[in-house]
Amino acid sequence: MTQENTTRHVLINGQWRPANHQSTFSPVDPTNNQTIPLSFPVSDWSDCDEALDAASQASREMQSIPSARIADFLERYADKIDGAKDSLVEAAFLETGLAKSPRLADVELPRTSNQLRAAAEACRTGSWALPTIDQKAGIRSCYEAIGPVCVFGPNNFPFAFGSVSGGDFAAAIAAGNPVIGKANSSHPETTRRFAELALAAAEETDMPRAIVQLVYRTSHADGETLVSDPRLGATGYTGSRHAGLALKAAADAAGKPIYLELSSVNPVVITPAALNQRGSEITDEFITSVLMGTGQFCTNPGLVLLIDDPQSQAFIESVKDRFAATKPGTLLSPAVAKNLSKSVQQLCDFGADLVVGGGEPETDRCAVANTLLTTTGRSFLENPEGFQTEAFGNASLIVVAKEINELCDVIRKLEGNLTGCLYSAVDADDEESCKKISLELAPKVGRLLNDKMPTGVAVSSAMNHGGPFPATGHPGFTAVGVPGSLLRFAKLTSYDNVRPSRLPELLQDPNPLAAWRLVDGNWTKDSTT
Repeated sequence: MTQENTTRHVLINGQWRPANHQSTFSPVDPTNNQTIPLSFPVSDWSDCDEALDAASQASREMQSIPSARIADFLERYADKIDGAKDSLVEAAFLETGLAKSPRLADVELPRTSNQLRAAAEACRTGSWALPTIDQKAGIRSCYEAIGPVCVFGPNNFPFAFGSVSGGDFAAAIAAGNPVIGKANSSHPETTRRFAELALAAAEETDMPRAIVQLVYRTSHADGETLVSDPRLGATGYTGSRHAGLALKAAADAAGKPIYLELSSVNPVVITPAALNQRGSEITDEFITSVLMGTGQFCTNPGLVLLIDDPQSQAFIESVKDRFAATKPGTLLSPAVAKNLSKSVQQLCDFGADLVVGGGEPETDRCAVANTLLTTTGRSFLENPEGFQTEAFGNASLIVVAKEINELCDVIRKLEGNLTGCLYSAVDADDEESCKKISLELAPKVGRLLNDKMPTGVAVSSAMNHGGPFPATGHPGFTAVGVPGSLLRFAKLTSYDNVRPSRLPELLQDPNPLAAWRLVDGNWTKDSTT
């Protein structure tokens, strides 16, 4: 076969077709560093241009499709994912090295289909759109679809955050938008298989041809042009800070919303009293968290803050011994392994002490030794930016402050993070210190935890998987948790004196949804059902 025949097709406007491209790439099996014999195109701009045109047409069509039918599509897609469990797990394992069970089959895949069903329920009820009615003024408002959404998926969650399967995808569709997916180069075949299932679900539920489209890779310049194109409504991006900020600059310059999930070191503060009462238990929890998935979670505890104390030194020694005795897991790709080694070396160059691990990646697979570094609070304060370099993977930096005031000074220098944790005494002996710590920590994070590690991100309507910049691009939005996640891909529209027949279904009378009405100056729940 020729290269053209063996190169995977892109999905544009309901059709799998050869890409317009000048080059290709192949994923790598991280368990042995061998190239997987599959070829994927690097699309020219013409593919993106055609996808945008098709998405624009699909967006117009979706405006008149009942929300219940969009919900049907999401549920049908979820069912198809569950039915294709084995093949999806095999594909993802080959491309990422993530454990088939429990990680992929028993945790991430059911989470993915359940996210889609939760989004479908929100779409069907419409309450996420906050329909509001002011009878006296004749004004009604609600959140509506923003237009075509481009989703850039990450390398570390091929299912639950995938560009055509994950939370951003589910939220964008449930809000009434078509999606252009940009696959992650670490798992393009997995993403392609999801797109096949999505297309089949779309055809079975009579969705627009371009409700789901897929390209695998573009040039950096074309990616920046894509997120700033006038035809695009918004972008969801999960990935590296460098690439994300380049896309953000392009989108911001064009006034286009872009929702980013970037790097986060997720500070964990552990008081001496906590270590004194249950040091062994906390050590176990930290080891489990920092090495889970070989540390390749955006909520990995990459920064631990301690106060100089014999218990703190014992904690460091215990972690050192456990890291040294544990075989490092497989990282997602050669690039991840290389960047982890580079980041550890940068931290050492800034003055961190290498306690255990570090060094170059293994040659026969994508792996780096479990790595622990330490530095003092004073050193951190002298170079806070440098010591917040994210070492994405099975590594963590411990900062040992002299006392509580220096520890709080360190927290004040932190960038925005997804999470922040505080471990304290069970009997509240250190309550006053903890109140002081929490006061400094809360403004720095999107999710504040007590006495638990941050790696778990529950699919809950109360979850905030977001945080201050640069953890994300905007502190007011979440990438996990329905209905909150839908609002990123919506615009608020008011209808002033609009004829009833022209109102969207959310705002019509009798209103089957939980709208609010302003009657005689008082807000009341709609009761016109």
